[in-house]
Amino acid sequence: MDYHFVTIEGNIGAGKTTLAHLLARHFNARLILEKFDDNPFLPKFYENPSQYAFPLELFFMAERFKQLKDLLQQKDMFQSLTISDYLFTKCLLFARVTLPEDEFRLYQRLFDIIHQQLIQPDLLIYLHAPVTKLQANIKKRNRSYEQNIPDEYLFNIQETYTNYIKQQNIKTLFIDASNADFLGNEKHLKTVIDALEKDYIGQHYVSLP
Repeated sequence: MDYHFVTIEGNIGAGKTTLAHLLARHFNARLILEKFDDNPFLPKFYENPSQYAFPLELFFMAERFKQLKDLLQQKDMFQSLTISDYLFTKCLLFARVTLPEDEFRLYQRLFDIIHQQLIQPDLLIYLHAPVTKLQANIKKRNRSYEQNIPDEYLFNIQETYTNYIKQQNIKTLFIDASNADFLGNEKHLKTVIDALEKDYIGQHYVSLP
């Protein structure tokens, strides 16, 4: 594979971490996983979004930056490929949805300062699934603080992601994950692996069998 840094993105419950684990195992890649459970504001945010959105997003940005900067600067002679289950720009995308305009402008200024210090991925894999599928996955993984996420919030995140991808030049593998079962259906995983072994210009759309 010609890529050195691949990032997997998608809405809450899209299957990013599961796919990241499977691809890292297949390609013997270094794996970077988001440490969302370390954010003390996450349960509070779902209970009171307006009060806790800013510290939530600020904490996420600081932790993601530190993790990516530390890991991507380390050279591993045995692993030439790194796979991450998040894109640093998701900080800005979620903040766009959760923050009021004045707080978002401040947040964006901070984001712009540190974003340029990070290595950008060679390829973005975006998992797109309908909100009904996302909610089913969220219920299945049974994290208590996620069980009451409104459909509207997921719709807004979805729209923000798709608008961002349309406006960027980043090479993107856009996967229809409506019926994705990467753990239970070998054909689904193989379809993604086969797609990764090709080179693309711009955006490429993949449907799972």
